Amino acid sequence: MRQTFAGDTPQFQRPIDLEIHGDVGQSLVVIGRDRIGHVVQVESEMPLVEAHNRPLTSDRLQEQLGRLGNTPFRLEKLTNHLNGSAMLPVSELNRIRREIVTQLETLRAEPKRWQINSDATLSELLPNVPHRTVSAPSLLVLVRSLSQLRAALETDIQTLYCEFEDPRAYKQAVQMVRESGDKKIWVAPPRITKSGENWILQQVRDSQANGYLVRNYDQLQFFKSDRCIGDFSLNVANALTADYLIQTFGLERVTASYDLNIAQLQDLLTSGSPDWYEVTIHQHMPMFHMEHCVFCAFMSDGTDYTNCGRPCEKHEVKLRDRVGTEHILTADAGCRNTVFNGKAQTGAEYLQSLAKLGVNHFRIEFVNESAEQVKHTIECYQKLLNGEINGSQLWRSLNLQNQLGVTRGTF
Repeated sequence: MRQTFAGDTPQFQRPIDLEIHGDVGQSLVVIGRDRIGHVVQVESEMPLVEAHNRPLTSDRLQEQLGRLGNTPFRLEKLTNHLNGSAMLPVSELNRIRREIVTQLETLRAEPKRWQINSDATLSELLPNVPHRTVSAPSLLVLVRSLSQLRAALETDIQTLYCEFEDPRAYKQAVQMVRESGDKKIWVAPPRITKSGENWILQQVRDSQANGYLVRNYDQLQFFKSDRCIGDFSLNVANALTADYLIQTFGLERVTASYDLNIAQLQDLLTSGSPDWYEVTIHQHMPMFHMEHCVFCAFMSDGTDYTNCGRPCEKHEVKLRDRVGTEHILTADAGCRNTVFNGKAQTGAEYLQSLAKLGVNHFRIEFVNESAEQVKHTIECYQKLLNGEINGSQLWRSLNLQNQLGVTRGTF
């Protein structure tokens, strides 16, 4: 990666346009423009003279001023407004070219200048909240294995999310859900998508699920013609962001950022339409996501997926911290690893208050739970939603961490 930005030779050249003005007896004027609005002007230090054999034609100007090989620019367009048959020494043309490059580089290195509107208010920027019809809140369940999916299908949950290490397994998951009745299934691509990895996204789309849980801007573009819900990694922490994503990309709703505590989440819900948001009420908090593959490094003699033997498909790995908590390690289709907090956390005590604010979609996420644990946890949250138990009873009976949003961690 360092080679893409280090070294003396630029790896990428940006287009610039040059405009040439002048007349015999006057200075040559060259105006340079880039694509983001920077404009520079350089004049020759000597006047143009009458040309007898090699006038400054458009082709000659293109040849001399277009020699930008070791600069971050390339000449896209040259417009010649010279009057008459004029000439200028090549050395002066070279100086002008170097000065154009220097001035453009200086302008591009400066921070963007913003104009502050002292009369603007936040309320003017916030979207208008349409009148909404109050409906009963529902539970959505995210599973990470086929066994968890089978268990969830035995409950009354109507909408299921799948996040599997191997996207090829989504076809089987979709078939299982379709055979179960009218339930809906949404599948998730990996959190990170690099250049050249669209084949993974195509595998996800080939499942023909009801919709897709998108995680980044590349996926917003790839799945733009499909039904999509924005996941937590889009980091929606204010109504302006939610409005932008929903209006620009047509998302059905977005997941509230995990960086928000309960007070901040309540502010988010009251500053926009609660219909826009999905709240993850139960989860193993993802603590960090990394390119390094622990499975490959410590459980094989290989160097990457081509020769590691895929130990991630055969073994379960946990990382024990200094206080003895064992955190769950998972891999994705791109061989990137995520470490999930070993103890699940819940916002069960806030569910009823969030429902009163208008939240209709509450998500439960599983990582490595057994089928029995999946069914029991869903049953407890259904009782909570129906008012049969309270939040305190739930988190105590399931031995959960009573917290909504980010955790400090124990490393």
